[in-house]
Amino acid sequence: MRQLTVCLSLAVCLALLPAMGQAKGCLKGAAVGGVVGHVAGHHAVVGAAAGCVIEHHREKEKDKAARQNAQTQSSGSNGAAHGAAK
Repeated sequence: MRQLTVCLSLAVCLALLPAMGQAKGCLKGAAVGGVVGHVAGHHAVVGAAAGCVIEHHREKEKDKAARQNAQTQSSGSNGAAHGAAK
């Protein structure tokens, strides 16, 4: 029974690895959060988890802004090309 439990938990961890690969900024946030959590009362694990979540959110927002900026620039250059053709 114990061997089955270990195998199942290992399989679940391996199945979740591809999703964790998309966690941009998590390592940097976890490192900073862990240090801050440790200094602020020996809560390094909680700090690392919070840092990971916060930095992942920041990276997501930065990527979203970059995509919007790229769309704006590409639509602006298309409009200029159409204006020059007239």
